[in-house]
Amino acid sequence: MKNLQKMGGIAALIGAATNLFALVMFATLLVPNGFGSEPRDLGKIVAFLADNQAFVRVFDIIIYLVFGISLIFLSLALYDQLKAGAPALVQAVTTFGLIYAVLVIVVGALAISSLSTVVKLYGENPAQAATVWLTLDSVETGLGGGGGETVVSALWILLLSCVALQARELPRVLNYLGLVVGVAGILGVLLTSLNLMAVVYGLGLIIWFAWLGIVMLRRNTVSVA
Repeated sequence: MKNLQKMGGIAALIGAATNLFALVMFATLLVPNGFGSEPRDLGKIVAFLADNQAFVRVFDIIIYLVFGISLIFLSLALYDQLKAGAPALVQAVTTFGLIYAVLVIVVGALAISSLSTVVKLYGENPAQAATVWLTLDSVETGLGGGGGETVVSALWILLLSCVALQARELPRVLNYLGLVVGVAGILGVLLTSLNLMAVVYGLGLIIWFAWLGIVMLRRNTVSVA
């Protein structure tokens, strides 16, 4: 149990670090090269992918595969911590957490596979490579941050915070932050015009993961002492 809590704390910190890394790279490197802006310059985007294939591959591995695997350990650690206080509800929460992890890993695998396809096509037909990238990116967005993944993650954090409040586990302020992050994530997907909700969700998620990791590691240290 103590080792699982320690792994859960480390996993939560990895979640904060990978999301912060994704945010910084997106703002400083990807947006200036056409990603996330409308209208998108598809030629510029696929040229960037072709010229920076190694970096983009490592980027996808970190923000998707590493993050997704850390979510599995975090979900199991939280289940172990909360099961005594709310045994029925925590099973549903854990299910959402594992679904979230699987979605992240699937989107990451798709992104890595798409990169190889687009780069290969770019050397033969740049226009076709741009069209293929647009199609694959739409699928990734639907499954990932623009749709399914965000909704599932928001529901997971929302339900987890409710269960933790009921079980009187984790700091109350942390649980209230989780409620805010969960609601912001759902509203950000349902009401795309509310850009503020997306910002609250993105920044709140990083803070929530970091805070949760610190709490779990400190609790593990106290338990060992």
